[in-house]
Amino acid sequence: MAKASSIQAGPGRRPRSGALVEQLRQALLDGQFAPGSRLNEVHLSRSLEVSRTPLRSALQMLAGEGLLHYTPNKGFTVPEQSLATIVDAYEMRALAEGLAARLAAERGLSEAQRASLDASLAAGDAALADGAEPAARRAAYAAANEIFHGTIHEAAGSSLVRDVVRLCQRVPQASAHNIVAFDLDDMRQRHALHHRIYDAILGREPREAEALMRQHVLSVKLSMARAFARRLPGEAAAPAPAPGAV
Repeated sequence: MAKASSIQAGPGRRPRSGALVEQLRQALLDGQFAPGSRLNEVHLSRSLEVSRTPLRSALQMLAGEGLLHYTPNKGFTVPEQSLATIVDAYEMRALAEGLAARLAAERGLSEAQRASLDASLAAGDAALADGAEPAARRAAYAAANEIFHGTIHEAAGSSLVRDVVRLCQRVPQASAHNIVAFDLDDMRQRHALHHRIYDAILGREPREAEALMRQHVLSVKLSMARAFARRLPGEAAAPAPAPGAV
């Protein structure tokens, strides 16, 4: 059974619903709950100082993202993922996301898509610049990140690309929302690449857009693989493949 004591609300603070979801999501991605363990809702609610109703709602949302498994009469458990599975998902996603960026650059952006990307970049800038607490900052940036990638998928106009990305997102560690499980400097570097990808798409430079997007996704893969391997001291971790674009 997972330990709930590793997640705690701040002194005198009760997390709001959005912050609660992000706090639990981050804890899962950071490995604070052992793979295969069952979450004890009573202990969690006490540790986080929230009632069972919002906690269960947050857990159900995370189950919908694939970060948890729900079994009737047994509750929520943490799925087990192998390093090889995570690496494969990122490799496939890098190819699909790179193609999406290239197609978006070739076909151009609509006014609505350009406005959406502008807004997501501005939201990311704000999230990484303000002095908000880490959970709120990560939640804001995760939302901006998801909009950025989703808009590029839309601009690509390829149902096949969307299907491949959706398939990769069955591995939660490789989803657009969950690629920010790192520190602030990591997020700033990745957001700087967002600006460069946008410039390449806007400037109708398909090869540059594709290369930058692949570099972006594969750099996250390496960070995630290292973090995952550090949590497996008893296992021999397979070396992560080198990025296809640098």
